[in-house]
Amino acid sequence: MELIRVVINGALGRMGQEVTRAVLDDPKLTVVGAVEKKVTQKYLPLPGTSELIPFSSNLGSLLRSCNPDVLVDFTHAKVSIATARVTLRQGVNMVIGTTGLSEENLREIEQLCQGNEVCAVVAPNFSLGAVLLMHLSKVAAKFFDYAEIVEMHHEKKIDAPSGTAIATAKAMLQAHGKPFLYPKTEREVISSARGGQIEGVAIHSLRLPGFMAGQEVILGGKGQTLSLRHEAISRESYMPGVILATKEATKRKEMVYGLDALLEL
Repeated sequence: MELIRVVINGALGRMGQEVTRAVLDDPKLTVVGAVEKKVTQKYLPLPGTSELIPFSSNLGSLLRSCNPDVLVDFTHAKVSIATARVTLRQGVNMVIGTTGLSEENLREIEQLCQGNEVCAVVAPNFSLGAVLLMHLSKVAAKFFDYAEIVEMHHEKKIDAPSGTAIATAKAMLQAHGKPFLYPKTEREVISSARGGQIEGVAIHSLRLPGFMAGQEVILGGKGQTLSLRHEAISRESYMPGVILATKEATKRKEMVYGLDALLEL
């Protein structure tokens, strides 16, 4: 059986290290290279092994020398789109877990996939529980006229609200078929106390040490509320989704947005 060859972009980051361990643990995958913005050595030792893999800040050169099937990217939006331009044009599939990509970025990635006959799996969240929460929120959104989202992340997260919260709100709006009702506050004592909102869905962002990532969707109706909550307590929660996306990326020639498309929800 031929192994799927994987390159990790941002290999020394927290997610990059977790992805590396997950790929090493899967019998159908192998890590063949690593990329970082600043590199002081030509080779990177793989955790738990005596093996060394090529390590470089020159993405294009590394891809040519390693000949990977898939590049996994959990960096930042500006880095991810620049990486996609190089990677997809070289005929290498991608898995992108970066949040903050714009609609314009997604259109460009889709065009790059079409033009180079490769796949990019782009997902705002790779946690199976988070994806199921989004799916259940879409189902519930059909039956309630009021909805709010509270998303919880660690204090070092750079964007607010999270990409998952935005994607959840948009999915709920699509299912609801119209904007949600948004109670207006007559007197706001502290500015932005009600959070931001997307077509009636209020979104509140918590940033505290102790959280990693979580989200609660609260829907309200006459005489009742419905709360749906998910919390990831370690980065391991993302790995089954990342491994699934890495394998599926080798079977398709298109951009796939959202893990739910791979789970057939």
